[in-house]
Amino acid sequence: PAGGPGAMAEAGVLLSKEPAPQAVPASHLPVKVYEMALNTGPDSSGGLATAGFRTAKYLPAEWYQSNSDLYHKASTGCEQGERGRAEAKELAERAAAAAQRAQQDSTASLGQRLRDIHFWKAELQKEIEELDAETGLLAAQKLRLERALDATEVPYAIATDNLQCRERRQPPDLVSDEVERELLKEAELIRNIQELLKRTLMQAGNQMRLNRDHKEVCEMDWSDKIETYNIDDKCGRYSNQSTNIQFHPSSVKFEESASTPETWAKFSHDNIYRAEREKLASINLRALIDNILHDVSEDLRMQCAAVNEAFAKRCEELDDAKHKLEHHLKKILKEIGDQEANIAALKQAIKDKEAPIKVAQTRLYHRSFRPNVELCRDEAQFRLTGEVEELMESIETLKKKLLESEQSLRNLEDTRMNLEKEIAVKTNSIFIDRQKCMAHRTHYPVVLKLAGYE
Repeated sequence: PAGGPGAMAEAGVLLSKEPAPQAVPASHLPVKVYEMALNTGPDSSGGLATAGFRTAKYLPAEWYQSNSDLYHKASTGCEQGERGRAEAKELAERAAAAAQRAQQDSTASLGQRLRDIHFWKAELQKEIEELDAETGLLAAQKLRLERALDATEVPYAIATDNLQCRERRQPPDLVSDEVERELLKEAELIRNIQELLKRTLMQAGNQMRLNRDHKEVCEMDWSDKIETYNIDDKCGRYSNQSTNIQFHPSSVKFEESASTPETWAKFSHDNIYRAEREKLASINLRALIDNILHDVSEDLRMQCAAVNEAFAKRCEELDDAKHKLEHHLKKILKEIGDQEANIAALKQAIKDKEAPIKVAQTRLYHRSFRPNVELCRDEAQFRLTGEVEELMESIETLKKKLLESEQSLRNLEDTRMNLEKEIAVKTNSIFIDRQKCMAHRTHYPVVLKLAGYE
């Protein structure tokens, strides 16, 4: 992997000084064995008397030749030694230069490696910080969800209490009206919202756990990068003059479990990729939670307004019905009074007919005592008889009318009782809807609380 833009400032310390010249270690050279020439020439003495003296001696030519050979060998040895010294010096210089170049290349490689480690370490640290911040934001959204879920308890209690209160309405007001339909819709809406919020809370909890898991993976990778960076930085600071260097022959080997630069970079890249994927999922979930809370609070607000509007309309209808009933009751009461007066007048009229009947019947009674032929069916007799019949017919008509009036009065009284009962029913319904239900609905949570902000 390429080094990141944030190259380490420490890379400069990795350029070591010119190394001290190295000495070639001393070694044993093989000894050359020379064979001495024996005196076997044609001029050698063959006498027995001097054989003991002649056999162990060299001839002058041999002496000169021996010295010449020694001079030549010494000269050759000097030349070879000088040439060997030059070669050894050149070899030592080449070895020193090669060692210096190798150490410089190693130091430069360590510096490049430090830059690569720093790049991935910085990327991991950035991802850890962003994932931690994102988890905090998601935790805040989860808290909003919990608050919103708690806030739905009050509207649900209000809706169910309203439904229970309205069960106490009396017939015929115990009707499945628009208010009851809206209240049932509100209760069902709140139950659905609670289920949605619970599912979203579970999703938020799972996402926070995934965020923490991937953050922990990145933190472990980042911790390994820190340790490796310190090791390589320490290695880069070693030089030939360092006092804490020593031989480690067993270290010159590759571990079987060692990674390659490609797999090393891919490991951190995959960790960051997975963490970034979870971070994006967390961001999308937060946006979804925002939309859910906004829609939930808006739906509850609109349904609450619909219920309140239905209550207001129903109360207006009840008020109108009650006013009309009271108006008709007022008319009925007046009519009852008039009818009672009418009945009293009819009774008085019937009573008033008693005297004329008595007069007419008394006249007829006394005329029946007329003697003999005087008991005549004259005009007066016909007129008196007609008068009695007319009076009796008039009394029958008045009595019939009296009965009708009394029945009408009873009907009016029944209607009055029904009206009064219905007015009491309407009063009870108005009390339940306005004093119980609508007063309770004033405790409905505000939109900010339903959205989880409070």
